[in-house]
Order: sequence, then structure tokens, then C-alpha cells
Amino acid sequence: MNYISLIHTIIDPFVSDPEALLIKDITEDKTKNNTSIVVCAPSGDIARLIGKKGCVANAIRDIVSIAGTLESKKVHIKFESLEENDQGE
Repeated sequence: MNYISLIHTIIDPFVSDPEALLIKDITEDKTKNNTSIVVCAPSGDIARLIGKKGCVANAIRDIVSIAGTLESKKVHIKFESLEENDQGE
């Protein structure tokens, strides 16, 4: 399953500029049943994606986790602000 495409389908309506999203698979060991994905967006959009008390982020994680369960995979999603990401580079 293409988790990046699934995440785009879920979160594109939430953000002001879907073109500014960066969704990347950062899984180090592709042979294991774990997948790690990072979602980077501008700070205003990332706040919208996380939601109050993380409820939107948890809902996104739940949906993608269910899709992963169908393939016996565990999917981890991390949300980061693009501004934070730019400072580290």
C-alpha cells in the first residue's frame, strides 16, 4: 500500500497549501514490518493537522494504522513544522 498517497488523501483538505506538504517515508529497514513516515508542513498547517490535544493527529494515525494492519505492518507517523526542519539543515 502506498501510505504517502493515503496520507495525502486524508490531510490535503485540512491544509491551506497542499503543495507545501512534505510527506516522506523514513523507514530505515524495509524488511521489517514497521514503517515510519514524517509529515512536514508550515507551522499554521501543522497546528491544524495536530489539532487540540492531538486529536486530529491521532485520528490520522488511527486511519493509517488500520490500513497498515491489513498488511501486517505497524505505521508510525511523526508531524513536524517545516520551519523547524529548515533550521536543522
